[in-house]
Amino acid sequence: MRPFTIVEPRATAAPTGLTPAQVKAAYGFPTAYKAGAGKTIAIVIPYHHPTLEADLKVFSKTFGLRPCTRANYCLKVVNHRGGKDYPSTSTLWAKEAALDVQWAHAIAPGAKILVVEAKSDRLRDVLKAEDYATSHASYVSNSLGLAEFAGQSEHNWHFKRPGVSIFVASGDDGDTPNYPATAPGVIAVGGTTLVDIGKPTFTETGWKGSGGGCSAYEKAPAAQAAFIGYRATNCGGKRATPDVALVADPRSGVSVYSSYNSDLPWLTLGGTSAAAPMWAARSAIAGLKVSADLLYRPAPPIRFRDITTGNNGLPATPGFDLVSGRGSWADADPPSTPVP
Repeated sequence: MRPFTIVEPRATAAPTGLTPAQVKAAYGFPTAYKAGAGKTIAIVIPYHHPTLEADLKVFSKTFGLRPCTRANYCLKVVNHRGGKDYPSTSTLWAKEAALDVQWAHAIAPGAKILVVEAKSDRLRDVLKAEDYATSHASYVSNSLGLAEFAGQSEHNWHFKRPGVSIFVASGDDGDTPNYPATAPGVIAVGGTTLVDIGKPTFTETGWKGSGGGCSAYEKAPAAQAAFIGYRATNCGGKRATPDVALVADPRSGVSVYSSYNSDLPWLTLGGTSAAAPMWAARSAIAGLKVSADLLYRPAPPIRFRDITTGNNGLPATPGFDLVSGRGSWADADPPSTPVP
């Protein structure tokens, strides 16, 4: 499997990307100091990040967030068996881990963060970490994936557990479906572009790199197939991704602190890797138990801003149910994003 993170071609000594306050303002996210308290968000990541906790401390202090450490029982890092015999390190995956953990914490600073480190980025090792994560947290974020392949469906049970909301980045290669984002039990998270946050000229459009499209192997969840917006996908009964979205364009990338093997630790990162942990965190704040089927039912507890402009190789189409006039959890390509 590979990370989906898109990195801006620069590292700096100070943050230059979007801040937690800016992202929360763009979506009207809760700003309470302990938003998400009582919930646990699991981050599945290959390899070990040796400076993860120290980097999170810097990130939290820089942006005035509640500290999240092992000492205050907010942060826990384990291997796929729940132990401390950590896997080897990877500079590339360390950046991904920093992004996922820091932005899950940024959106839900009161939630506990469980980091489950897979032995490698091979699918068989990631699945072991996924099993541990879904058995120890109600919200699980995955910022990884690979091209769809024949036989993938036999692994779908790893991505479906009753009462657990599993979020997977849809990828950064435009209209290309990726696994496990196409697994029927997950919430596939795509990306958008934010422009002029806090100004009258503020806009949000579908990001051209947002992964998605029609699965070659998976059937559409029943509620998705029945959803009025699904007709525009031309997926013919196959799973359409993504389901929802959030900021991902590296041109409106987020600030991340990752000091491992780096003299300039501040990065500006984008990609659906950023959107997936934020969606998991926002759902944790709301206390939502969601699945791909539940996403497409009307009257959700989070209202949505429908994204109808932009193109990732497929045009943005309405996801709002224009017939009934009710808001939906999602639309098909690219998807809706949350608003207050």
